[in-house]
Amino acid sequence: MVKHYECVVCKKRIKPSGRRPIPDKAKKLLRKILSVLPCDDDVICTSCRTKLYRSRQKKLKDTVSVPQPSTSQLISPPSVVLKIPSTSRSHSRCFVCKKAGPKLVRLGSECRLQAFLQHNIIVHSDARCCPVHVSDKTLKIDSVEGIDHLNASSYLNRSSISNLLQNMRSLCIQQNSSLNFDTLQEADYSSLTGLSKPQFNDLFSHINDKIKSTPSRSPRTTVGLFLLKLKSGISNRLLSTIFSLSKSSVRRAIATVREALMRSFVPLYLGFESVTRESILCNHTRQLAKSLFCSSSDKIVLVLDGTYIYINKSNNYKFQRRTYSLHKGRPLVKPMVIVTTTGHFVNIIGPYLADGKNNDAAILNHILKSNIDDVKDFLEEGDVLVVDRGFRDSLELLEDLGIHAKMPALMTKGQKQLQSDEANESRLVTKIRWVVESANARIKRFKYLDNVMPNSQIPFIGDFVRIVCSISNKYFPPLSSTDQSESDVAMAAKMVRLLERENELQKKVEKTGLDRKQTVWKNVDEEDIYFPVLNSEQLSELTLGVYQLSLSPSYIQEHLDGEFDIKVNTDDPKLLCVKMQSRHSSSKRYMLWIQVENEAVDGWYCTCRCGSRVVGMCAHIAAIVWYLSNGRHSGRESYGVRDWGVHLSDAAEFKIDVAIDESSGSDTD
Repeated sequence: MVKHYECVVCKKRIKPSGRRPIPDKAKKLLRKILSVLPCDDDVICTSCRTKLYRSRQKKLKDTVSVPQPSTSQLISPPSVVLKIPSTSRSHSRCFVCKKAGPKLVRLGSECRLQAFLQHNIIVHSDARCCPVHVSDKTLKIDSVEGIDHLNASSYLNRSSISNLLQNMRSLCIQQNSSLNFDTLQEADYSSLTGLSKPQFNDLFSHINDKIKSTPSRSPRTTVGLFLLKLKSGISNRLLSTIFSLSKSSVRRAIATVREALMRSFVPLYLGFESVTRESILCNHTRQLAKSLFCSSSDKIVLVLDGTYIYINKSNNYKFQRRTYSLHKGRPLVKPMVIVTTTGHFVNIIGPYLADGKNNDAAILNHILKSNIDDVKDFLEEGDVLVVDRGFRDSLELLEDLGIHAKMPALMTKGQKQLQSDEANESRLVTKIRWVVESANARIKRFKYLDNVMPNSQIPFIGDFVRIVCSISNKYFPPLSSTDQSESDVAMAAKMVRLLERENELQKKVEKTGLDRKQTVWKNVDEEDIYFPVLNSEQLSELTLGVYQLSLSPSYIQEHLDGEFDIKVNTDDPKLLCVKMQSRHSSSKRYMLWIQVENEAVDGWYCTCRCGSRVVGMCAHIAAIVWYLSNGRHSGRESYGVRDWGVHLSDAAEFKIDVAIDESSGSDTD
């Protein structure tokens, strides 16, 4: 077998033309400079011999100090053995899957350091791997687990060990001094940013090339700082302390990420151009909305509402008047939110001023007449917009454009209660419209938009709202699923069937004067009240929703505290009557009646504004039905509704203690 000659310094195979013996002078230099002990038959390559003599000449010229070998000088051979697994050094094959090149990459120092810290594996600097094994400058976990072969030990030189210790030291100093998203644990991402680590990585990939690294913060830390600002709403001063940055650096980081997201992320997931009508019909529209409001299968249903972003009072008095809302009693601006029936944000328009000239109807009229974002090209004749009563002045314009508007009924002057048909129609609207309120609440989950924003940020409020809505569209689940098509069709059919039905119990109460007669009702023990037992599914079928049932424990807690009683009719024990306190006003109480027939709740009526409807029931009736059919059988004395008022003082209740002087005698003495 032909003997292979390797250089005693660089360990490379030497061709005969470049092979040189090691003279005694060179052996002394190797022992002194590199701590290498060459044998008599060892050889050295021409390149290493030249560098060796040059380093010796440099030391002779330097009479003040002896410089340390730099990276451009000789590197000591691997002579230290550590019991740490290591990868192969092959240039031609991937150290993970052993596939041959040529498209192999060399890992950077950050990636190799993360592999050592997270997986206790030393990846040599000259090792290669496939690009698919690397994600965001780190080795994928499944790739590390799939490494075919690892060396049991690692052969390192002094330079490698020194660099490893120096990198670990820098990392420890950085972690102890500031928050660093390059080394953050996966569980902390959700707490700090509201996104999981994979979601954060995906968001970062959209703007990675738009954000530059600086000596004080990496691109990932810059994005993490921005999301932490949105999520928590903490001040720039506190952020500068957390990230060990100056306030000016924090401001620049927020501006940089905001601009990058508005250019590269928001247009992909928000706006009329980011979604098609076909996508809305197939993926973002509930079957319930289609069945209730759409006569044609190619028409879309959208829900509109304005949300509020509070701002500071301005020293510009004209601007202060234009942003003061009489409804909220404070300065604010109003973005217009357009969502689908599943809660998907279609577009955010504005923000607008908040004075009387900028109510919801005026804003919608301005959007349609100005054709902002080409809204007229997106909407078609026959589409449905679900709105609240604040849009009543826009109904005429929508009708002229051929767009159907669905709005809860309005009470006329002097009217105290909606008619049965009006209340039923309103229930159809509220059954669909709730999603925009939940969408606005999702925006306010980012506390920066829920707090009072400084006036210096007013030009960027629209950008922040759009960024939050884009993140919600991309990473958050829909507020209402489209998978419940069968149950939605059944519920829609039931609501349409009940729509034209009149409230027979209301007629009976008004005809016989049961609301004025007190002698026909008697108090009985709850155990003696006859009422069928219903489960949660049966209760949901009665209420046609879960919101009313969620309020029931709080209403019933007042009943258990003795605020109202459930009475039974003397002639018909299956007819119940309750006088219930309003949860909003102490001066309002509502009378309600419930009829039970054939082991089922047959009718109900309440004197509240929407209590005459038969499409579902109001929260007052739902509370009594829930308690008698389900809640009282649980045996609980309390429903978890704590009275925090016991910890506060009440100026309306006080006692006068009269001190009696025992030393003075009575009048009879």
